[in-house]
Amino acid sequence: MNLQALLDEREILHRLGLFARILDRREWQRIGEVFADDLTFDYGDGGERAGGAALLENFRKFLGPCGPSQHLLGSIQTEVEGDMALSRSYVQARHQGAGEKSHLFLDTNGEYTDRWERRPEGWRIVRRDARWDLFSGDFSVLS
Repeated sequence: MNLQALLDEREILHRLGLFARILDRREWQRIGEVFADDLTFDYGDGGERAGGAALLENFRKFLGPCGPSQHLLGSIQTEVEGDMALSRSYVQARHQGAGEKSHLFLDTNGEYTDRWERRPEGWRIVRRDARWDLFSGDFSVLS
């Protein structure tokens, strides 16, 4: 592995961490710091979709109604080849209910498979596939 590949991997890891913080802080205006606007994605909730606006709509749909959340990414593997990269990250996400549902929780566990492209503004996810393996708790916290 050469120095550039290590720097690229570090940048991708940084952006994955930034993604989790953007979600949990509901900093929707920063989604473009991680995702390309022309991305495609499948979050396992209705098939493949395209575009940054659709991704933002998806995030707001699930996280808007709930209270605090915490997205943890780990066991991250990356493969960088020139201006393209692939990362796989385990994800654990805890969602707490809001208001009268604040005593309820929903935990989700799965994996993100992301395809990255080096753009003039830096590395961006151009494809995300989410696979969910475990749900525990009350889905009503998301509504």
